[in-house]
Amino acid sequence: MLSKKIFVLLITIGILSSFVFAQSLSKTGTTAAKFLSVGLGADANAMGGAVVADVSGPEAMYWNVSGIASESRNNALFSYTKMFADVNVNFVGVVIPAGEIGNFGVNVTALNYGEMEVTTEDYPDGTGETFTAGSYAFGISYARNITDLFSFGINLKYIREDISKSSAEGVAIDLGTMFITPFWDIRLGTSITNFGTKMHITGDDLLVRYDNDPQTLGNNESMDAYLSTDYFELPLRLQIGIAKDFNFGSDYRITLTADAIYPNDNKPWVNVGSEIGLFHNLVLVRIGYKTLFLPETQEGLTAGIGIFYNKIPYFGIKFSYAYQQLKDLDNLHSFGINLLF
Repeated sequence: MLSKKIFVLLITIGILSSFVFAQSLSKTGTTAAKFLSVGLGADANAMGGAVVADVSGPEAMYWNVSGIASESRNNALFSYTKMFADVNVNFVGVVIPAGEIGNFGVNVTALNYGEMEVTTEDYPDGTGETFTAGSYAFGISYARNITDLFSFGINLKYIREDISKSSAEGVAIDLGTMFITPFWDIRLGTSITNFGTKMHITGDDLLVRYDNDPQTLGNNESMDAYLSTDYFELPLRLQIGIAKDFNFGSDYRITLTADAIYPNDNKPWVNVGSEIGLFHNLVLVRIGYKTLFLPETQEGLTAGIGIFYNKIPYFGIKFSYAYQQLKDLDNLHSFGINLLF
């Protein structure tokens, strides 16, 4: 019993000390591809994003890729999140088990900003022209159970952002681990996401006519040149979490989770969540809270529900919905459908 108390004490001291130290640092608005920080999957969003130690299926490729190691059947997820200002995020992921070799997955994230009008100083109400913008990530994943208690995973992804005739590209990796501790079967998860190259914008929109030496007459005054843009880091994030199941007979279960998040473009915060499984997990009720201890945050309460029908041999289906409260913007709504086969 003493060793269990020491274990909990050490984890608590480690998380709190690093959390307090990092509260003095902030680099808000200094990263590219910020869409990579938008939470994906209705299940995870309903639990406040506190799922790094309690995630499985295709959405684990976003939160903690080691979570796909627990899948024993093919699992496909189609997720849609309606955001503010007519912006929406779509996620498609498929996990394919491969036995003792491990599990593989593919995933695509697409954020659509919709069509927008071109405005200038002379035409603030629009020139009559339009342009589009979008952000995309394409990933391949691998995860494996190293032992019965420990799993590891990696996700390699290509990232692209487009706006009108210009774009930015980059590559990144996500690393995740999950460990079932010997202390009350508490699960410990860690995830490092978006560790990769810097991004900068290039394209025809940056093409200008340039006079290399305006003081000299007779030189070429109309040289083609491209404006140079700065390089920006990806939104790197370290997430550490714990989860614990409480079973009440064979029909009911409550899972409690908590995550500490350390990003490179903001101060750290804590997410908490819970999931109640009813009638052998046929009905799943979720609630959570995002960005605890983060000053001036927009996010807060989250909630959702899921229906998981798994009685047909070799086939299962799950419908999920999540609500996310925002302070000054429109609230977010996420929808997801899982197919297991």
